[in-house]
Amino acid sequence: MNDMKFATAINCVDGRTQIPVIEWMKKEYGVDYVDMITEPGVNKLLAENIDTITIESIRRKITVSINKHNSKIIAIIGHYDCVGNPVGKNTQLKQILSAIETVQPWDLGVQVIGIWLDENWQVYKVK
Repeated sequence: MNDMKFATAINCVDGRTQIPVIEWMKKEYGVDYVDMITEPGVNKLLAENIDTITIESIRRKITVSINKHNSKIIAIIGHYDCVGNPVGKNTQLKQILSAIETVQPWDLGVQVIGIWLDENWQVYKVK
């Protein structure tokens, strides 16, 4: 496993988002696998930074991905038609940026980016 490259996606539980994110991250960052950490409306959850129990669980899972799989990049995902976060694109984009601001101070030593999936499940890097 030492020669395999991993990334980490903090993604919504919505199954429509999984494959597009994995394929994009594999292509964009040259990784072999993407560890998936999921919660409904996760960009909102991290942006609000209120549910400390769930956020700490996400943090522990990220740490496993970094320490055991040597993940070098974390993506926080928001998407069109999210049942767990039923707000418009502009609000979700702001939440993705706020979610990045929540995760970056954890000082994980990896790059943290944001991803938006549109109504056609196309992936766009937010930051």
